[in-house]
Amino acid sequence: MTKTRPGLAAIWAAAAMAALVVCTAAAQDPLQVSPDHYKLAIDNDWVRVLRVTAGPHEKLPMHAQPASLILFLADARVKLTDAAGHAREITRKAGEVAYSDAGRFAEENLSDKPLAAVLVELKPNAPKNSGPPITLDPTKSDPEHVTVEFENARVRVLHTVLPPHIKDPMHEHPHYVVVYLTDLHTTMALANGKLIDNVRHPGEIAWRDYMKHSTENMGDRDAVEIQFELK
Repeated sequence: MTKTRPGLAAIWAAAAMAALVVCTAAAQDPLQVSPDHYKLAIDNDWVRVLRVTAGPHEKLPMHAQPASLILFLADARVKLTDAAGHAREITRKAGEVAYSDAGRFAEENLSDKPLAAVLVELKPNAPKNSGPPITLDPTKSDPEHVTVEFENARVRVLHTVLPPHIKDPMHEHPHYVVVYLTDLHTTMALANGKLIDNVRHPGEIAWRDYMKHSTENMGDRDAVEIQFELK
């Protein structure tokens, strides 16, 4: 009679369980569960960034997400229900950022207006930031225009408001996601002398690797950005 090698059954069982976990996670992915409401904007080693939309009083089904930050692009009133059935209501203004621990959630737009937001998912096994140490912190070099909205061990969220025709000092960012809240035209002068012309519209999203630069607002209105810096 053929005997199963010691431990082989356990290995098969573990592999089956791992496959089940992967399939379950995929089944709970908001891009799969609710593709009409979630659209992929960025996916790299550090983050996955999704655009979130919902009509007035529309419900979004239960889905899973890692630790995340959500930036509201419009005023919002939302009911969140977790996997245990506990519900809570949140009210946010356009431009506000909220943090959420990992979990499973269903959502309902309680407003008479559409929901529009940007969801920044922090990947659980993301590598450490590979850029050089930050020595020119914009919150210290230009505290009048750059403020911290949120910070923990993994991410720092900055709110930057650059008035018309103002140029901020040279500063550094680690890898980061930037979301533009206004129409703007800026130029970014990099440390190597290169000049980048930057024309953006509200709600645009970009990923930037470590950057050392100064920014000048070429327009006649405030240039407003939210930056999610990865640690």
